Amino acid sequence: MIYTVTFSPTLDFVVGVDHFRTGIINRTTSEHVYPGGKGVNVSIALKSFGYENTALGFIAGFTGAEIKRQLHGIGVQNNFINVEQGMSRVNMKIVSDTETAINGQGPQITDEDIGILYARLRCLVDGDYLVLAGHIPDILPSTMYEQVLQFLHGRNLNVVVDAEKDLLTGTLKYHPWLIKPNRDELGEIFGVRINSREEALPYARRLQEMGARNVLVSMGGDGAVLLSADGTVYSSDALKGNVVSTVGAGDSMVAGFIAGYLGSDGDYEKAFRQGMCAGAASSFSLVIPDARQVDALMRTSHFDITILHEH
Repeated sequence: MIYTVTFSPTLDFVVGVDHFRTGIINRTTSEHVYPGGKGVNVSIALKSFGYENTALGFIAGFTGAEIKRQLHGIGVQNNFINVEQGMSRVNMKIVSDTETAINGQGPQITDEDIGILYARLRCLVDGDYLVLAGHIPDILPSTMYEQVLQFLHGRNLNVVVDAEKDLLTGTLKYHPWLIKPNRDELGEIFGVRINSREEALPYARRLQEMGARNVLVSMGGDGAVLLSADGTVYSSDALKGNVVSTVGAGDSMVAGFIAGYLGSDGDYEKAFRQGMCAGAASSFSLVIPDARQVDALMRTSHFDITILHEH
């Protein structure tokens, strides 16, 4: 079974605005409301690929109820924890000449609520996949993901971590199966600016030396690079297409990679290819893409994957 954990799920209010400007009244040209948050996005994409999974996390208020209602409508299982104070976030994404985001705060999560999450994680068994993804509220410690893995220590789980800085690096001693920093996040960890896949690779190796098994670095318009557990490097330019919005593209890449890996009995090249296509399909749309869109890119897109066997 696959489980995703999103500490602060959202309603993403995605609006199109022609030539957005601050300090004036802007009028929308399009409006869409979707359930979101990184782990939730992974759950939606995995469901589209045909992989049942359960979304875990914390919701509150009428916005939380709407997140749950929409996920139920598309068939994504969830076992969210309803918290008493606050409301689930509404994140506004403004799609214009450039992308602008205004993200909400989220509800107040207590120690009791964390205890309920741990109780729900007890059902995980050897071989399960656990995706820890995205932002956590400021009231929680930056070691939160590390604490979750400490609680689960000793189980043979395939853990995926998609998070920033300390949230990510704190998990490495538990040897996550996959981590997916983007270029900026990778640079922030090591205090450097990364301009190319070649420059990203040494830092991906350092993360692997620190404990990660597979390191997938998304590079936006410059493609992606994967350093797999067996030391093989997979590198590719980005797919060509009209980029509409990058919101959720990294989450779709994670879901595509997992689905590609499971669907090919552990073929890293196929997992990388499907992850690339899923991420691209997401960036070509305002929503998390469905499997048909990704399959179409898999069939019609021509992009070369460079493979280096290092060991």
